[in-house]
Amino acid sequence: MHAFDGGEFIAGRATPEGTRRFADRFAGNYVEDFYRAFGPQLLASSIGMGTYLGLCDDDEDARYVKVLSEGLTRGLNLLDTAINYRCQRSERAVGRAVRAAIESGAVARDEIILCTKGGYVPLEGKPPESRHDYTAYLKHEFFDHAIMDPSDVIAGGHCLTPRFLDSQIEASLANLGVACIDVYYLHNPEQQLETLGEEQFTNVMRAAFTGLEKKVSSGAIGVYGCATWSGFRVFAANRNHLSLSLLSQIAEEVGGKDHHFRIVQLPVNLAMPEGIRAPTQQADGSNSALLPLAGSMGISVVASASLMQSQLTHDLPPGVRSLFPGMESDAQRAIAFVRSLPLSCALVGMRAIDHLEENLGAGRVLIPS
Repeated sequence: MHAFDGGEFIAGRATPEGTRRFADRFAGNYVEDFYRAFGPQLLASSIGMGTYLGLCDDDEDARYVKVLSEGLTRGLNLLDTAINYRCQRSERAVGRAVRAAIESGAVARDEIILCTKGGYVPLEGKPPESRHDYTAYLKHEFFDHAIMDPSDVIAGGHCLTPRFLDSQIEASLANLGVACIDVYYLHNPEQQLETLGEEQFTNVMRAAFTGLEKKVSSGAIGVYGCATWSGFRVFAANRNHLSLSLLSQIAEEVGGKDHHFRIVQLPVNLAMPEGIRAPTQQADGSNSALLPLAGSMGISVVASASLMQSQLTHDLPPGVRSLFPGMESDAQRAIAFVRSLPLSCALVGMRAIDHLEENLGAGRVLIPS
């Protein structure tokens, strides 16, 4: 335990025993498959709490802390954030919620799966007022401390160098107030492909994975992965295409057979079904969609944008609604669709208790096969 804003870092990490204990405690509240295998022998709630959207202010922070804390006491044990979300405020809100839930005795640290991401330059508290202010911020926070060189920055605000990622992991640990991050994602690595090209990008990923394996060895992170937007959904002809087989090969090169590249994240929802339907991936001479390939490789999948930023919470066609009997709202139907797929968790952003309650309803009705 280390000093942290007048307190201490919360020791421990998610464990198979802890997440099983959590799942057993809440199993009676949800359908049988609500808790699913995740990463290194963990069990994750198949609805996870996301923290992407919202204003960068104290009121939004308080809303997140309230809902995240309540979600932990209602059976949701996977929390997803990123250091750049809401200018680092989302990570800090997650940290406050986790601390409150643990200190109240509602949950234990080994029951909770904390996931965050690094890759985008994180702002501090609020966006800068001008481009000049942003440039000055980069210089003061990163360039002057040799955390990044100007040449490391891609597309104005993305970096995957080992030095930068080291600094981001330390900052995320401090924001969250924990000694270990259970899942650390490289955030939209495909952002760099168009600028770097495939060969240089492969070298960047090799260096990043090497650094992440060291962070696993030091105990700062549990496992790592890639959280993507387009990379796994587009075909190889697209310059943003990511090959899961290649990423796994790189991980094996730097980490051996027991490497820790174990999780991927991509948007999957009723309007963006490419992860299950589009054969964008190649392995062993055949084409496959991302989800089945990941399953065959022992890599867990987390779906982001399950509600497509609330666009799927209303006006679903009658034909779609009829596929999910027992669901009471379009939000529940959209979540049920994602939960019906071979993946571990459907992320849903939640900032209101009534939305939390509505979303939990999707885990109480058996999804037709």
